[in-house]
Amino acid sequence: MLLSKILGLFSNDLSIDLGTANTIVLVKGKGIVINEPSVVAVQIGKGGRKKLLAVGKEAKEMLGKTPGDIEAIRPLKEGVIADFEITEKMIKYFIQKSHSRNNFIRPRVIICIPYGLTQVERKAVKESAMNAGARDVILVEEPKAAAIGAGLPIQDPKGNMVVDIGGGTTEIGVISLGGLVRSKSIRVGGDKFDQAIVDYVKKKFNLLIGDRTAEEVKIEIGTAVVPEKEMKMLIKGRDQVTGLLKSIEISSKETREAITEPLKDIAAAVREILEVVPPDLASDIVENGIVLTGGGALIRGLDSYLSKIVKLPVFVSEEPLLAVAKGTGRMLEEIELLQSISLHD
Repeated sequence: MLLSKILGLFSNDLSIDLGTANTIVLVKGKGIVINEPSVVAVQIGKGGRKKLLAVGKEAKEMLGKTPGDIEAIRPLKEGVIADFEITEKMIKYFIQKSHSRNNFIRPRVIICIPYGLTQVERKAVKESAMNAGARDVILVEEPKAAAIGAGLPIQDPKGNMVVDIGGGTTEIGVISLGGLVRSKSIRVGGDKFDQAIVDYVKKKFNLLIGDRTAEEVKIEIGTAVVPEKEMKMLIKGRDQVTGLLKSIEISSKETREAITEPLKDIAAAVREILEVVPPDLASDIVENGIVLTGGGALIRGLDSYLSKIVKLPVFVSEEPLLAVAKGTGRMLEEIELLQSISLHD
């Protein structure tokens, strides 16, 4: 069946950038309507039954602060659905919210997925969306959507390279004529940066901090290169030795030391792809450089860090956090584009 016939030209079509850290929903003709954390808060009842309490921003505020019978859950881990039941609840909530909670609308949905998902995992994503109320589900690999959102001419016979650094995975793709010529997905992203900061602070300062505090440190003073001016930040946690609460000051230099390993992992993956790119496409990349998208692209100096290692120009796309969502937005409007790059069963 032709994709155009499957998808149709309905105004309630939407796309979901189902990220480990954030979920972005875009409705055809309206643009981005939801951009919230991929977090769900549930109350655990008798028999382990889970009652939905909050989704998104409200649920994230509860992380690490809930009483015994309430649990704040991140249902996606490293780009993969870790809790199918909660993921369905979250997708259903976002679909209904994007259509003003109209339960009668069953939209056609585009969902972006990491390149490295297995067929079983892809099927699970599709089934979760169908069970959550989607009428049809079309899967698109994230590197393609990110490249489109970054404005790269991926349908031309030229090599375009994109590195999309999300919360759970980093997606690397070399795209030409609408297809992935070379690609790689590694389970290193924003969450690994946060965990590296948690571990560093624990080891160096004997201080236990939460993931939210680590994320704040990453955003406020995280840097991949030596900055022009050192930055400092006050953080609070629990002393491992005394068990008492205390505050310490952490610097951008220390934060840079903390995230060294995940930075090296991403750089190594980029080099691996460059080493196997066909010569003709390699010359295009030398000329056009590498484009960074995703929330991880916002780490200060990451473009300079990677450029120094791979000896190529590296650029951060405009609004990198929204690149995948913007790419799917174009697909919603251009059926032919979607037909040329979507994954077929």
